[in-house]
Amino acid sequence: MSALREFLTDNRDRHLDELKDWLRIPSVSTDPEHAADCRAAAEWAARRLERAGCTRVEVFPTGGHPLVYGEWLGAPGKPTVLVYGHYDVQPADPLELWTTPPFEPDVRDGKVFARGAADDKGQVIIHVDALEAHLRATGTCPVNVKFLIEGEEESGSANLEPFITSHKDLLACDAVAVSDTNMFAKGVPSICHGLRGLSYLQIDVVGTKSDLHSGSFGGAVINPAFALAQILAQLKDLDGRILVPGFYDKVRKLTPKERKAFATLPHDDRKYRKELGAPELFGEKGFTTLERLWARPTLEVNGVWGGYTGAGAKTVIPSEAHAKISMRLVPNQSADEIAKKVAAYVRKIAPKAVKVTVQNLHGGSAWLAETDHPALVAAGNAVQRAFGRKPVFTREGGSIPVIATFSRELGVPCVLLGVGLPDDNLHAPNEKMDLDNFFRGIEAAAYLLEEFGAGVGAPGPVPRKGSKKAGSKGGSTGARKTGARVASKAGSRVAPKAGSKKSRTTRAPKSARRGGKARV
Repeated sequence: MSALREFLTDNRDRHLDELKDWLRIPSVSTDPEHAADCRAAAEWAARRLERAGCTRVEVFPTGGHPLVYGEWLGAPGKPTVLVYGHYDVQPADPLELWTTPPFEPDVRDGKVFARGAADDKGQVIIHVDALEAHLRATGTCPVNVKFLIEGEEESGSANLEPFITSHKDLLACDAVAVSDTNMFAKGVPSICHGLRGLSYLQIDVVGTKSDLHSGSFGGAVINPAFALAQILAQLKDLDGRILVPGFYDKVRKLTPKERKAFATLPHDDRKYRKELGAPELFGEKGFTTLERLWARPTLEVNGVWGGYTGAGAKTVIPSEAHAKISMRLVPNQSADEIAKKVAAYVRKIAPKAVKVTVQNLHGGSAWLAETDHPALVAAGNAVQRAFGRKPVFTREGGSIPVIATFSRELGVPCVLLGVGLPDDNLHAPNEKMDLDNFFRGIEAAAYLLEEFGAGVGAPGPVPRKGSKKAGSKGGSTGARKTGARVASKAGSRVAPKAGSKKSRTTRAPKSARRGGKARV
């Protein structure tokens, strides 16, 4: 057994205990009442990066929740890998459906149950553990490593892209590694090479200035709840095809090769339907379930409210009604363009007797990488070493908008090394992380650093099908490109607000500043 693997085996209990400590912090980014908890989760991450061996750690304030940055640049002449993840979590509601409290981690049946176990604390921490394992077991790391851990992924990442665009030198790297996706199934290790984009809107329908008695006024005015229902019903036809004019105009079509690759994956519609508890599966005609999940756009109603919903009866015509809708997008579709088309269509079909407004809450681009890109080959090698089986290539129906941002702004390949499972209950009660996947994930993250250090990979960004190739001025390693600044003593400190140039650090040793002339 290698020293690296022996260290990982000996420290399994500690790694799990540390994860449980982090999971106890209710860092719900969407709820202002948890702002202090988000700050606490950021500080926890900063301290963990210090203990792992990062020689520079900073907590950057933003207009929302803080960003955590860490780096170890002690491998001159080697590539630099930037690890991205998030410490914020979804709200835990409905609490009554949790078997154990969401922020009191519970280990049972080989899994740890808690909000954030898989999304994303339990996944981003595997990379921190991996760096520590290299430094503690061998005294060094095969590559330079940077970390960027945000606190607003679950609420739109409003401050992340501005930070990336204004800190390109700080974040300069040769590849980005992200663990925030699922494996195809238990025992089927996977590399995700595609994500759908997102456009998220809110529809507000207003009728009268206040709620009205349904007996005294019913028949004289329109009911905003009915008007909203009519609007929503006209967004799709009975077969599930979206009726918004121009919605499909720029959709990238699946190639025969891609459809064949999807068909070879071990997916069973009957088993899938049973696991979901659905009477039957439903979706756009002419496409398989996996094709609809991964490569076709969708439009869903996420929530509807208005009128009286309490116990008993209240005969009222609500003055207003509201709905939140989301569109999952595929390559070539623009989130802003789709938002404008949907908003225009909603206003067109809305009854004239109500006032309708459409708010564009947030969105992000789709992302797709070629499966034979050397960076993905390196990831495949690492996963195979850890899981003992060659991974399959999959896509993810969800969205991680920052992936497209990294490709565009940093001009480097992105590798999605997810170790979650489809039944991990992300965003739902009883979220969990499979512990076998967790421990093997740490191994895979450690082996990924070895693969990149050994030169498995090549210069240039991951090409994205159906879109312009991500531009770059070379994507060279941050240590070389910026003359990387590193604190003389490892220590977390609060940096100036994102975008500020007043960060006080000391110059790194020359060996660290030279690091990273190689490319992956």
